[in-house]
Amino acid sequence: MDKKLLNRIVVDPKIMIGKPVIKGTRIPVELILKKLAQNIDVKEILEDFPRLTIEDIKASVIYAESLVENTDVFPLLPQ
Repeated sequence: MDKKLLNRIVVDPKIMIGKPVIKGTRIPVELILKKLAQNIDVKEILEDFPRLTIEDIKASVIYAESLVENTDVFPLLPQ
């Protein structure tokens, strides 16, 4: 995993109320992930958002993965 790509993600309370966005844009990581989850082709996403690059899309996935990876999970004990 290329952690350098995470530099493409910015979290700033002055931009989109602090939602993670692609640096230099107001395109939220959430939007990119939703499009990927809807099985929209990467090429189509790039056409719809010409300011995005393939690296931005990869950075979005890596960002989401890092959030999940760093989440603490506490298993529930059966009662």
